[in-house]
Amino acid sequence: MDQTSSAVITAAVLSLFSASASAQVHPEKPTYKYEKCYGVARAGLNDCFFGSNSCAGTLAKDNDPRSWVYVPQGTCKKITGGTLEPPK
Repeated sequence: MDQTSSAVITAAVLSLFSASASAQVHPEKPTYKYEKCYGVARAGLNDCFFGSNSCAGTLAKDNDPRSWVYVPQGTCKKITGGTLEPPK
């Protein structure tokens, strides 16, 4: 699988997880092995925010570096702009 296909598949998976989590005010931890991926959430589809008590569905703009979403372990670094570390 080439890098572009991997990125598209990962983005689709991320969208599915983000959409299901956005209905929750405080998302529950997933039952699968996960990681928090910062900087890749779409507006309104974040799981939570770093440095704030705002959580699910509160993101006003795409790809805010302070917001994160749960993604399957090992996928965050495959997403353009994704990082495992919160901003400083």
